Amino acid sequence: MPTIILFNKPFGVLSQFTDSSGRATLKSYLDEFKHHYPAGRLDQDSEGLMVLTDHGPLQDYIASPKHKQAKTYWAQVEGAVSADSVDKLSHGIELKDGLTLPAEIRLIDEPPALWQRNPPIRERKAIPTQWLEITIKEGRNRQVRRMTAAIGNPTLRLIRASIGEWSLENMQPGEYRLLDVEEPPSPLKKTRITRKKTFGAPKNLAQERTRNSQKKRFHTSKAETQNKPKRPGTDTKGKNQKPSK
Repeated sequence: MPTIILFNKPFGVLSQFTDSSGRATLKSYLDEFKHHYPAGRLDQDSEGLMVLTDHGPLQDYIASPKHKQAKTYWAQVEGAVSADSVDKLSHGIELKDGLTLPAEIRLIDEPPALWQRNPPIRERKAIPTQWLEITIKEGRNRQVRRMTAAIGNPTLRLIRASIGEWSLENMQPGEYRLLDVEEPPSPLKKTRITRKKTFGAPKNLAQERTRNSQKKRFHTSKAETQNKPKRPGTDTKGKNQKPSK
């Protein structure tokens, strides 16, 4: 049975086990799980939930955007967020790489029992901050940060709270949980069945019916010609015969 690791990644840690530059990596926290691989990444300057697994198909099922696993983030942004801005984010906002899909956006208070970040965020006394809960089903590079920047509210702190059915559940930075899970459904098998039923059978059946109909019309016409009464004075080929003397 596959296993997954739910890990609360601290700020400043890379989402990988090695780094040639000597930066902090997952090895400092999960060195005994070298055969588990991240199902999706989390930026070095972001915090929160990562899912790692030892099962390739499950890794793809969790990480690939084609499976549309919902990912929820808590974003602390600079400035007050207007209702119009929330509406824009909810319906999709234009970025350099295209329009985002609709997202679920809520204005929230600071999440309860939230840990202190080290180092703390840069705050300006004259400018308030606002927490947003943002749920998306895409996986573009630094998407949430770019979304809030597009409405004029740059992200100061970003925490991933959940991926699909899994969430932080009060884990502190650097803590993890190990879970046994069921294998995901086979996307290859489902694709083949769908493709065969949707595209193969109806198209072939229609072609076969057309051919049968054409054959039927041809044989009917030929039979009618053969059984048609002959006019007096014509041979079998339909040519006029000379009268006998």
